[in-house]
Amino acid sequence: MKFNKAKCKVLHVGWGNPNHKYRVGREWLESSREEKDLGVMVDEKLNVSRQCVLAAQKANHTLGCMKRSMASRAREVILPLYSTLMRPHLEPCVQLWSPQHKKDMDVLERVQRRATKMVRGLEHLSSEDRLRELGLFSLENRRLRGDLRAACQYLKGPIGRMERDFLQECVVIGQGGTALN
Repeated sequence: MKFNKAKCKVLHVGWGNPNHKYRVGREWLESSREEKDLGVMVDEKLNVSRQCVLAAQKANHTLGCMKRSMASRAREVILPLYSTLMRPHLEPCVQLWSPQHKKDMDVLERVQRRATKMVRGLEHLSSEDRLRELGLFSLENRRLRGDLRAACQYLKGPIGRMERDFLQECVVIGQGGTALN
């Protein structure tokens, strides 16, 4: 199989980067300000704002298709569709591109709020109450839980029952509850 040099680009990362020119064989490689790798949009400053916007757009498109094609707004219909069709767009590779800025988090959370509002009978509730009623966590809490799980796996190996219980307590406490809930 031949190596396709035309598909190769250089992404200069960092503020003090001298932006050297590189070549493969006799062909000079083109520089790029942002590139998509393994489904994640990376720019020269390693900013994830663009990735958050793209993820929210994909999830919003899916939500629009769900609204147009589903006659039922029952919890038993909407919740599995949200979990299988939308949420994967909002949190793939989240340990790699986890949003750090409030505006980026809000872009993603807004999609989840719209999806939970679709469930019949919950439209009048606040976003937090809808999540609680549906047994869901905010995307921010899911990212925190994923970070804790990744840290546990890195430090100790696969997660066992004790670590799962600890993570559950951390999430409950993070939601303003107590470990005794």
